[in-house]
Amino acid sequence: MAAMAGASGVRTWLQTHHLGWLTPRRLRALTAALFVVALLVSSLGLSGSSKPAHPARHAAVAAVDTASHSR
Repeated sequence: MAAMAGASGVRTWLQTHHLGWLTPRRLRALTAALFVVALLVSSLGLSGSSKPAHPARHAAVAAVDTASHSR
């Protein structure tokens, strides 16, 4: 939701500056592009969790746990 709000804010900023090249048709196309980019960045570029630990570390910890339980 924050990404879409940011895209909407950029669109509004562009619209209020009355840029000569920004026709209504181009503004609609730019709005669609901004929303698509915001959606992609928020869903693919950002993750809500931390990175997984290194797999080799998990194997070493599992080997130590197995060795300690077999004694």
